[in-house]
Amino acid sequence: MSTLTCGFIGLGLIGGSIAKAIKRHCPFSRLIAYDINTASLHLALQEQIIDTVCSSIDASFGDCDYLFLCAPVSHNDDNLLTLKPFLSPDTILTDVGSVKTGIHRQITALHLQSQFIGGHPMAGSERFGYQNAKASLLENAYYILTPSETVPQEKVTAYQNLVTAMGAIPLILTYEQHDYVTAAISHLPHVIAASLVNLIKNCDSRDGIMKMIAAGGFKDITRIASSSPTMWQQICLTNTDNISALLKTYIQYLTVLSSYIENQNEDALYDLFDTARTYRDSFTNSSNGPIKAEYVLTVDIADKPGAIATLAVLLAQHEVSIKNIGINHNRELAEGALRIEFYDKKAKEAAVNLLTEHDYKIHTY
Repeated sequence: MSTLTCGFIGLGLIGGSIAKAIKRHCPFSRLIAYDINTASLHLALQEQIIDTVCSSIDASFGDCDYLFLCAPVSHNDDNLLTLKPFLSPDTILTDVGSVKTGIHRQITALHLQSQFIGGHPMAGSERFGYQNAKASLLENAYYILTPSETVPQEKVTAYQNLVTAMGAIPLILTYEQHDYVTAAISHLPHVIAASLVNLIKNCDSRDGIMKMIAAGGFKDITRIASSSPTMWQQICLTNTDNISALLKTYIQYLTVLSSYIENQNEDALYDLFDTARTYRDSFTNSSNGPIKAEYVLTVDIADKPGAIATLAVLLAQHEVSIKNIGINHNRELAEGALRIEFYDKKAKEAAVNLLTEHDYKIHTY
């Protein structure tokens, strides 16, 4: 691709990952950034991801081909007001927020519709901050674009091409569609996961028996509760109507489910779990959705000294990197004595082949 100048207002997990992806796929691009966290800027400069660090939002951003608003959603209005005097009409202005209604309304109020295309990479992590950013975060992830009604088609096409170059999959929606869809498949699950964790916290005994054995299925479905509380507070406060409506529908659904259980309704309960299983199994197996996939397998190993070390050495000798490893104490929903997590699909597949060749009994999920 030709040389690009890209500006970043905010350089956290998502902004940093976009910057790294652009630098990887467009190595001659020029990237400039501003962030209140100067440590993130210095690290990005040291890693040669950012070429120019700005101490404020100023005229340095005036010649950008793309300008990414990556600060928390609550700061976008102020940042836009500061940016407006410096913006070139040729700049494609975008954001990365997971709620779009507010930013589109502000863009309209500032008469910037002709150059704004909302953006939301459907990728993330329980970790946050530039130090956890990586170019691969965007690979094969949907990247939703919400163009303003008056933005020229050539700008939309250019942005789609950039998203594709970064390894992501562009998907165009209206901002209203975006906010409803993400409320259902991303925002509501985070609310539910946090509620489930707090339910266990409040129902647990003083000696913490529930916490001690919480693993397997419970730990998997509540993993996203470890995400940034500030970010999810802001999402609930900005996508309120959609989340609230879906939450009320879910509460009604739970009430019906409760009646199935209380009344021992065998057929309804079976249909519930069978329908859910069938629909869940039809999902696209994507590694970078809003609820991130894990590359995990469990292995049966002998209960004897050195068994774990032998397995770990075997993987290391064949250059298979392990992200995490631990004893699976709770096997109610997962088989195998040793739980191993890998960084990516390729590493997991290599481990499956290697361990199978050495007569280990493995369980994948």
